[in-house]
Amino acid sequence: MADTNESSVGAYVYQNVVKGEMGWIAFIKMSVLIVVTLFAVYVNCVILYVLNSKPVFKESSRYILFAHMLFNDTVHLILTFFLFVFAVIFLKLAKAVCSMILFFNSTTFYIAPLNLAVMSLERYVAICFPLRHTEIATQKRTGIAIGFVWLLGSINILIDIITAAILDPRFFNAEMYCSREQLFYRLWQPEVFSVFIGFYFVSVTLIIIFTYISIMITARSVSSNKDSAKKAHRTVLLHFIQLGLCTMSFLYNTIDRALYIVTGSANSLYLHVQYVNFLFLLILPRCLSPLIYGLRDDAIRPLFKHYFCPCFRKFSPAVNVQ
Repeated sequence: MADTNESSVGAYVYQNVVKGEMGWIAFIKMSVLIVVTLFAVYVNCVILYVLNSKPVFKESSRYILFAHMLFNDTVHLILTFFLFVFAVIFLKLAKAVCSMILFFNSTTFYIAPLNLAVMSLERYVAICFPLRHTEIATQKRTGIAIGFVWLLGSINILIDIITAAILDPRFFNAEMYCSREQLFYRLWQPEVFSVFIGFYFVSVTLIIIFTYISIMITARSVSSNKDSAKKAHRTVLLHFIQLGLCTMSFLYNTIDRALYIVTGSANSLYLHVQYVNFLFLLILPRCLSPLIYGLRDDAIRPLFKHYFCPCFRKFSPAVNVQ
């Protein structure tokens, strides 16, 4: 059966990372993963608290979408970490429970590029149609866009879960390793998966390229508000970079198979490189959103410093939303 290139990869992937390495090397690897995950979750939670602390952030579609991105990345990081732990300790879960975990893990994985597309469109409207931005990018419409993103992101995994529930009479009481592959009962399912992947990333890439070019043209043509246009142009470029990082996550299994062929599964080099592959392609891309978007924002950065560490709480920062 075809492999899936997704962060909710099979239990065997995670087990290979620590197989034969239950000594101090495995301890260091697990410690690094825990520290990176916890630090990223903490940073995300601080920024989410900042965004929820001021009404101006909750009323702006740009910050609503950014908060949604952080929430999505946080949920995905936590679930990916627990899937890792479940696989390392060879824990089996009830198939219905595992399906629920995989539903949110897979959906949050798909949502990342879709949310980037919506964020790029919001910047496009703000720069190319500034007089209509407040009319188009309302809180209600932003909420509808987020709901539509969740619908699109969940379709593929819902198909697999419904298929498994129909075809497996023991769906609600059977136990399994928590892996997306365990929900594949028909050969057409990996093909549908590939179709969704292609559709999502081609569509998002075209949207980001379109908004990037449109904003760049506007930045060169207008005589006023050039600074805002340039900032939006850089933001959309960062969206494209973030999309590239999301695309790299889909290459995980492909690279892993290549490593297996080159080094062989019994080679300790394969285990070390595989762990690095897992950390840099599946975990770290989800840790970069606060750095790419949040900490470069003049309105968020002082508030983040204020709440991130008690040593910064001597002064009450002002909010400057542009």
